[in-house]
Amino acid sequence: MFLLAAITLGFLGSFHCVGMCGPIALSIPVKNSSLLYRWFGAFLYNLGRVFTYSILGLLFGLIGQGFALAGLQSKLSIAVGVLILIGLLFPGLESRIPKGKLYRGVEWVKSNLRSLFGNHSNSSLFLIGVLNGLLPCGLVYMGIAGSIAQGNAWMGSAFMAGFGFGTLPAMLLVTIVRDQISVQFREKVRRLVPIVVGITAIMLILRGMNLGIPYLSPSIQMDHGMAHHSCCHK
Repeated sequence: MFLLAAITLGFLGSFHCVGMCGPIALSIPVKNSSLLYRWFGAFLYNLGRVFTYSILGLLFGLIGQGFALAGLQSKLSIAVGVLILIGLLFPGLESRIPKGKLYRGVEWVKSNLRSLFGNHSNSSLFLIGVLNGLLPCGLVYMGIAGSIAQGNAWMGSAFMAGFGFGTLPAMLLVTIVRDQISVQFREKVRRLVPIVVGITAIMLILRGMNLGIPYLSPSIQMDHGMAHHSCCHK
């Protein structure tokens, strides 16, 4: 269910991505190529983004795994869900977060992106996608929060991979058909993004409550196992 939520978030959010990352997708060096190579180049570029998202999910899922091993996965899931809801209700809070080191990192990414656009090799197309996946994005932050809440490195990676694959249809089309996706259509789909983000946050909160509902709020056995373990050693 959470993988489906990740894919849905990626798909609906991809129309936001068209506006934010569209200029990069439109600028990848495949303009004068055949239609078949343009599809191939667009796929390589987007595969690079999905690769970066998967690695980020793995790293942040590992952080969540540390919380899970400490018996805090339930509390973490609830906390992440609440933070996402707060971010939805008060979107201006993000701008107050200090971004000094982040901006330096973004400048490094942009500098390397500029150098790659002059290279028409397949590896450059993939690397453009890899670096694009590192650029700041509110939806990616939501995906990362979801990957942390999985409490498992591989599940965190799968969550972010699902998010990335959800963005593929729109991001592939923007490279191939360019201006055929109307602004009105993008706006209509973009309005659904907060709804999906809110549903994902509620699912995370319910999951942390351990209500014993299959798939939606299953009991997290690790908490019980660790409690039993500690009980047996008293």
